[in-house]
Amino acid sequence: MRKLFTLMFTKRFRIFHPLLISSLIGILSILAGISLGTLTIPFSTIIQVFLQELGWVSSTSVDNTAVNIIMSIRFPRVILAFMVGGSLAVAGAAFQGLLRNPLADPYTLGVSSGASLGAVIVLFFGVSVPYLGMLTLPFISVLSAFLTLFLVLWFTRLVEKNLSVHTIILTGIIFSSFLGSMISLIIALSGEELRQIINWLLGSVSMRGWDYVIMILPFYAAGLLVLFFCTRELNAFSFGEEAAKHLGIDVDKRKMMILVGASLLTGASVAVSGTIGFIGLVIPHITRLIWGPRHERLLPLSVINGGSFLVLADLLARTIIIPSELPVGVITSLIGAPIFAFIFFTRSNRK
Repeated sequence: MRKLFTLMFTKRFRIFHPLLISSLIGILSILAGISLGTLTIPFSTIIQVFLQELGWVSSTSVDNTAVNIIMSIRFPRVILAFMVGGSLAVAGAAFQGLLRNPLADPYTLGVSSGASLGAVIVLFFGVSVPYLGMLTLPFISVLSAFLTLFLVLWFTRLVEKNLSVHTIILTGIIFSSFLGSMISLIIALSGEELRQIINWLLGSVSMRGWDYVIMILPFYAAGLLVLFFCTRELNAFSFGEEAAKHLGIDVDKRKMMILVGASLLTGASVAVSGTIGFIGLVIPHITRLIWGPRHERLLPLSVINGGSFLVLADLLARTIIIPSELPVGVITSLIGAPIFAFIFFTRSNRK
């Protein structure tokens, strides 16, 4: 009996301790993101403010200026960065699992470029969809991401009937280059909107309040729900589509669900933060190397690790040259590119 109890406890610990470790890192990164900046706020003050806002403490001695900085500026910015980083990381993990290729991510498949073009069109033309209001930007961005994905798959099917993984990625890169040239054309034609579009394309969560958190929240929740619902299918896809069929999986239906969920997350993230690269490529790689490839574990861990990474990258972007700020997209590329090159080099040597 004692052996059985020990075995059960050890097995549960093996399942849950990665989530506990990643969650702890995530909480610490959020607290650090709120605490550090031009004005450093102690962790104890942050916790006091949170307790006061939750109504668990009637009043505190915290200065109103500190409360406003925490609740109106830093907290929404950090939460948005966490959601965007988690969205891009889990979308990358889903694309890599589905296509069985470590180079697959929202950028190499052209999905991010499609979302970026949709967002740039909204900013340039001042598009507003009736009844959507502030949701116009993420709605158009997500729609453009879907459209790009379907065009990539349609063109791939014209070239190769069995939708080869390498052909999908190559087609995605072609579409990404074409859509990038379309964005450059809009930038060349821009007048007053030029600065806004350029700042947005560099990728940033600066000056984003609770409105942006509310903007991404429904797409974030829906995308995660779809992908978490397909973890068993992603495990099967890692052995190939034929193996998935033998396991009784409706391949076409599940494949479309995974693509839709990942595109939903990508489009919404690009809409609120601009172009932020390498998170969807690097974070799933590192998570998979440390904790293994099973998607029941990989997807939740990618959400937390991707969120933590972007929060810390944003913290570095706004503190490295105080009082100025760097675009967080620059920081993620500077960090992500060498990491990915190292992973790629070690994998090649191992083979």
